[in-house]
Amino acid sequence: MTGDILFLCHRIPFPPDRGDKIRSFHLLKRLVDIAPVHVGCFADDDRDMGFASDMARITASQCVVRRDRSKIVAGLTGLARRQPLLVSLFDHPDLHRWVARTMAERPIRAVVAYSAQMAHFVPTLPDHVRFLMDFVDFDSAKYAAYGAQGGGPMGWINRREGRVLFDFERRTAARADVSAFVSEAEAALFRDACGLGPDRVIAIENGVALDYFDPAADFPAIDRGQGQGQGQGQGPLLVFTGQMDYRPNIEAVDSFARHTLPAIRAVHPDARFAIVGRNPSKSVESLAQLPGVIVTGGVPDVRGWLAAADVVVAPLRIARGIQNKVLEAMAMARPVVASPQAGEGIDADDERHLLIAADPAQEAAKIIALLADPARACALGLAARGRVEQRYRWSATLAALPDLLSAPFADGAQAA
Repeated sequence: MTGDILFLCHRIPFPPDRGDKIRSFHLLKRLVDIAPVHVGCFADDDRDMGFASDMARITASQCVVRRDRSKIVAGLTGLARRQPLLVSLFDHPDLHRWVARTMAERPIRAVVAYSAQMAHFVPTLPDHVRFLMDFVDFDSAKYAAYGAQGGGPMGWINRREGRVLFDFERRTAARADVSAFVSEAEAALFRDACGLGPDRVIAIENGVALDYFDPAADFPAIDRGQGQGQGQGQGPLLVFTGQMDYRPNIEAVDSFARHTLPAIRAVHPDARFAIVGRNPSKSVESLAQLPGVIVTGGVPDVRGWLAAADVVVAPLRIARGIQNKVLEAMAMARPVVASPQAGEGIDADDERHLLIAADPAQEAAKIIALLADPARACALGLAARGRVEQRYRWSATLAALPDLLSAPFADGAQAA
């Protein structure tokens, strides 16, 4: 394409060390192959800010803003302005000014906004500039689900967020040339909700770095007895990976540790459950007091834990899109037991590439059966690896990106 790309991201897309950064990192890498890229993004902390110089090696220019707005201030501001709280939480005048200056001074021909909260940084665009909105997930549906489950003030807040955020998503999609979601299931839900067609709302699936997440790759093995908690030993090892201050992950491991693991330990008394991921909340840390539970916190290389796992679990009850944790475990040729929600966006067959379990009783039964049949567990893992090799290479999932950024404008785009 002729001209530059403006890429707006709610978290610095470097390095690919957590779920939302994995997709944005690979998007950035692909965009850099197409044209010079100018990146505007937020950093959560000093660690994130430290990656700015690394990212600068591949960007044409960039603005990395430390996110310093508290949730209380964001909440009050969002209520006063009738904004989604998610949008209010990710706001900063410096980034608005940088976007305006970049649009004025650089030959921008395409804008890519990653995640709904970055759409409010996209100004009214001239006709020659194409706008790709990568929502990734149908976020308002997640908040609506939380609101339906809960009462009291938080239930009200989540129900409000579901309504207000959906209105924002709908208006954003109306002015974008194309809106993308991480799976066809998510895209179809959004099309049904907002009334736009498949020419305007599409799926751009996640991929997996198959050379990195490879059981034959060179990575350090882990000591199966390490970690915080009462789970040290050499019995069967069940592993969950993820960012451990994220509510769906917190709820998933709490349910598994309290309801599924005891049923498994009734058959395998030495079975352990390792919760592997950065920033465990206090409630997650407390799970280490339960028999058989290990809480590792952040680890240098998650592949060692995946490789050591007898079974990888993904018992999420609320999940959107494609779960990277499931793709990575499948790529490492591990047998996976996932909830229907965690497996929904992945093009894989139950009982052939992974096992789907709808509740703690099913999880326990299917894991116990796998532990009793190592040959089947191995075959399931090998089939999983074959499936991601066939379907989830980043080069394939992002192959259409150049055409999306240069295709003729859809009728009605930029109208709202």
